[in-house]
Amino acid sequence: MLIGSLQTEPDTSVAGAFPNFGNITGANYVLINESINLFRGLVNSGIFTGGVILCTVLFGIPVGYALAQMQFRGRGVVFAMLLLVQMIPFQLLLIPLYVLIVRDYGLADSYLGMILPFAINSTAVFVFRQYFLQLPVSLFEAARIDGASELRILLQIAIPLVRPAIVTAILLTFIGPWNEFLWPFLVTKDTAFQPLAVSLANYISNVAATAANPFGAILAGACVLAAPAVALFIFFQRQFISTNIGSSAKG
Repeated sequence: MLIGSLQTEPDTSVAGAFPNFGNITGANYVLINESINLFRGLVNSGIFTGGVILCTVLFGIPVGYALAQMQFRGRGVVFAMLLLVQMIPFQLLLIPLYVLIVRDYGLADSYLGMILPFAINSTAVFVFRQYFLQLPVSLFEAARIDGASELRILLQIAIPLVRPAIVTAILLTFIGPWNEFLWPFLVTKDTAFQPLAVSLANYISNVAATAANPFGAILAGACVLAAPAVALFIFFQRQFISTNIGSSAKG
């Protein structure tokens, strides 16, 4: 993909998978930036993804803690519903969500309208629950005997002990909204709010046919879209792998 984004003329042969210094240019990145404004698309994707991650952590940690360490009536039913939600394809919810958020709440062409359907991540809640279950119950019982509230126990005891789970949840959550196309495409018609994935798709549909090298420009946009995700996973690779190995060993 990277080599194709730098080609002056597209080469679809096997040799095109290797760099040819006589067929290299950076004009494709200039072309795609002039057409869709890569920086604005990246900012919109960052706001969308950051909002989803923030909601995932703020809501997911308390719910995971409650399901793991608190006793209340219906806890098993709530956890069963959590697992059931994971089996429902998001596409089945598009129409009612669109009616609710766009028509009833009037949140079309807004960051909040894009973020709301992803604010609660059932997978992240499951990850937090499993990590909280690994903590000794006696630790929380001692804190309750000393008079600590559940909120204080969560903030001062539980969260510092599950930091690897937070990193794992952030990494797992990041990819979804960063690459999400369908929902932002439905709720944003104003290009000022469209994430890069939507802007790139619009370029493919409307502008690419008139470009001198549409394949190179499309691949250039795809490289820009993929770069933050690749950098994030490389940066957190060691911690991410060690977290997965550790959780598997505990299981």
